[in-house]
Amino acid sequence: MQETTMRQRVAGVLILLGLFAQIIGFIGVIPTAQAVSYVLWAAVALLWRDIPRRSRIQAGVLITIGVLMLVVARVIYGANVNWPAMLQGNVFVATMLVGVSFISLIGTQGNKRPPGKRVTGADGVLRTWLGVHFLGTILNLSTIFMVGDRLARRSPLTMPQLLALNRGLSSAALWSPFFASMAVVIALAPEVQYGQIALIGFPLAVLSGLLTTLELRRRFDLTEVDGFSLSPRSLLMPASMAALVMLFHFWLTPSLTIVSIITFLLPVVAVLSNLREGTRFTLRRIRQHTTTRLPAMRGEISLFLAAGLLTLGLSTLVAAAAGDEWTLFATFGMWQAMVSFAAITLSALAGLHPIIGVSVLASILNLASGEQTLFAFVALSAWAVGTSVGPLSGINLSLQGRYGISGYRMMKNNLLYAAMMSLLSLGAIAGLSIWVN
Repeated sequence: MQETTMRQRVAGVLILLGLFAQIIGFIGVIPTAQAVSYVLWAAVALLWRDIPRRSRIQAGVLITIGVLMLVVARVIYGANVNWPAMLQGNVFVATMLVGVSFISLIGTQGNKRPPGKRVTGADGVLRTWLGVHFLGTILNLSTIFMVGDRLARRSPLTMPQLLALNRGLSSAALWSPFFASMAVVIALAPEVQYGQIALIGFPLAVLSGLLTTLELRRRFDLTEVDGFSLSPRSLLMPASMAALVMLFHFWLTPSLTIVSIITFLLPVVAVLSNLREGTRFTLRRIRQHTTTRLPAMRGEISLFLAAGLLTLGLSTLVAAAAGDEWTLFATFGMWQAMVSFAAITLSALAGLHPIIGVSVLASILNLASGEQTLFAFVALSAWAVGTSVGPLSGINLSLQGRYGISGYRMMKNNLLYAAMMSLLSLGAIAGLSIWVN
């Protein structure tokens, strides 16, 4: 077992308390978001010196720019900034990642061989993409760890495997009604017609899978690259979790978002699965997880929280500088949509999460009812392409924190894919603009 210092153990306890507080907040009796943000940021402060240098520099830059933007918005433009709540950005994603980490306590871990028949080559890549994509439409980011950890049981993940994980999940943003991107888009454009989105987004996602398989077969020797077996044994745990998430979403807790359900459900299932071995055994595993695994998430948590602060600072500054009356485009048609897609995708390349570009764009547009579906598809397609290639996207931050791969290496290896998907997305945007107008 990895040795940890008292400082790291205290930080692990704080992270666990943040998860508990977030779950309590789901009940709706008392708001806990602010308390959760303080606890998680305190844990990051304790773990700051342990964060890998590259991640520490990234987080420090994001925090500095975010705070400066808030100060400028307040001092220069007189914006009303809620300073006590300034640390809440991305807290819901950070706590979901903490909840997802409890997957490692479900079932037997270690070097056990993954179940199911071994599949390699282009067929294995496609199966990995299919498994991550369709499970990810419901389970979101947690699918990366479910499938990735299973693949990593045989050997450390290779670049083709990481790219299949990345693209399988990011392309789910194009059509899944349960994906985090769709929740953001519906909040910004409540009159979106989902049927039109799905009819264009799903075929585009299928093309992503075919493009991934063909490109990786051309670029890499896939002979010994393992894929995710789609056998019943391999699918049992993730499919069971997906079924439980749907049960809670539609019947037991319909008021909660998918992200919220995942946040509390995975830790609960992990605890229940360990109780079969006794209370003492369960407590020992939870204590070990709290004092070793949770502090090891310092890179992921710090980058998500820092990116959330940057998002708040940027959106506040843009809103304060632009004012309520100014709009970027008088109307939102084909060319405006294409320019918007390009801007959001390029900003993701520069390190901004697509949610920043989407939120800023929404704040400076005055969308008519008929324009909201086109805006929604622009946001979803830019999210799908931007999160695949952006070094600071949630997917790449998670892969970086879990499997040690640089976000910039992922960006470099995804540039051709992003270019091809951008061309396909622009064509789909043109077609949708004709359809809705």
